[in-house]
Order: sequence, then C-alpha cells, then structure tokens
Amino acid sequence: MSIAYFNGEFVNIDERVIPIEERGHQFGDGVYEVVMVYNNTPCLLDEHLKRLANSAKLINLSLPYTLTEIKNIILEAIKRSNLSHAEVYFQVTRGIASRTHLFPDASPSFSLTVKPVREIDEKLYQTGVDTLTTADERWANCHIKSLNLLPNILAKQMAVDHGKYEAILVNNGLITEGTSTNVFVIKRDTIYTTPLTSNILAGITRQAIIKLADEANLKLVEEDFTVDFLKQGDEAFISSTTIELLPIRSVDSVTIGNGTPGVITKQLHNLYIQQYTKGAD
Repeated sequence: MSIAYFNGEFVNIDERVIPIEERGHQFGDGVYEVVMVYNNTPCLLDEHLKRLANSAKLINLSLPYTLTEIKNIILEAIKRSNLSHAEVYFQVTRGIASRTHLFPDASPSFSLTVKPVREIDEKLYQTGVDTLTTADERWANCHIKSLNLLPNILAKQMAVDHGKYEAILVNNGLITEGTSTNVFVIKRDTIYTTPLTSNILAGITRQAIIKLADEANLKLVEEDFTVDFLKQGDEAFISSTTIELLPIRSVDSVTIGNGTPGVITKQLHNLYIQQYTKGAD
C-alpha cells in the first residue's frame, strides 16, 4: 500500500498534513529525491542521499535528520508499505513560517511517500520514444535538485501535447538534458553525454551508466554536442531513476539511426538491470 511520512510521523497518504504556510508549498523552497525500490531494496540510495545533502547545502538548507536517520526512515517506510517494487519520494523544505522572502527562524520539514511504481510501457524499450527539442528556460542552477520545476513541467506538457514522450532542452545551441532525464548519443561506437556543469543535474542513473560503460570497455566522453549532432547519431537514449535507459527513436521527427534501439543502448540497459535492479535475494 502507499504510505507517507511528515515531520516525525507515518501518516495516511491522503491525510492533510501540510500547513498553508509551508515554504515548499508557497515558494518551492526545498530539495527532493526519487528512489526506485526493486525486490524490497532501494536502488543507489546512498548516492541519492549524498545528492540530497549537496542540494540542501547549495541553498543553505539544514537537513532535519542525519543521512543515516533519513535512510532508516526510508527503509522503515518501505517495510510498512509491503511494496517490493516501489517509488520513494522524499523532500526537505525550509519549514513552516509566515510568508516572507527572508529565511525564517523555523525548523526544516521532511516528508516522504512510498507508492507503487508507475509502470513504463515495455513496448517503448523495444520501439524507442519520440522526442522534440525546445529552448532551456530554466534557472541557472540546474545542478540543484530543487522543487522549482515549472519550466520542466511546461516543456514536458508541450512534448506530450505534440505526441512526443520527452522534451530535450537546448541552451545556446547545445543539448543540456531532458525535462526529467539525461541525454546520451552514440556515434561511431562512442557514447557522448553533456558534461556536468550548473546547466544540468548530476543524474544518479547517468553516473551509473558512465561506470557501467567504463567496466564494459565502452568509450564514453562527457562533451557538449549540438542538436544536429544528436540527430545524426547512430543511437540515442535518455536516462533517469524511473525509466532507467529508454531508447530515442526520433528527435523533432528526425529518425535516429535506423529507428530501432541500438546495440550499445541495449547492452548498457541489460548491464544496468543486472547490476542495479535485482535487489536483495
């Protein structure tokens, strides 16, 4: 079953527990993470917790618990949910206080949900997905996983309204990332992905893919690339916690490669499944 937690208590997921004057609700003043659970085991949890701590530090937000305490809350929540395959969402905000732009004298808030996985249509892994490009209109600190996602939402909705799966964001002619994904393109057996700067999020799945490519002796470079370079790729895919690796079939109606998932994309996804999604025995 779905389960929730707010500031020290496990609560019914439908219970109204967030006060009106909550900084996350009024300002998006907080940071968050999403973790997949496979066979009762949270995937790459330590990496997600480390990124949460870094995002909080970058906005001068103190965590209300230690990372070990947060980890224990997450493990207890998974246990209480009785869900072996689930999504865990957790966030920290600057707390509950009268609305003012200045940092309040308030204790940070921590909330969490555990829900059944939003299943991805398996056919998409066989056919690939269609995407479109659009201007990256987000703020200048995309390396912080903050609650401020309105530009991402607008771009994603535009993509879906045009019959596409994802919008790929472009900054000064260069690919940054998707609305909730990192982007990879493969050309002449070399894998390219945008390097880490403040323009993109350091995806946990992205980092796992880089590690897997290295272990499999696949050439991977972190290098800026253009929209045309992406469209001329032999293969391409997007990655995130919830979708793992999803092949790209087209960009702006231009077919990538031969229009089917490529050998390297499938190899990396199989390696990811083997190493990260089996969970505990």
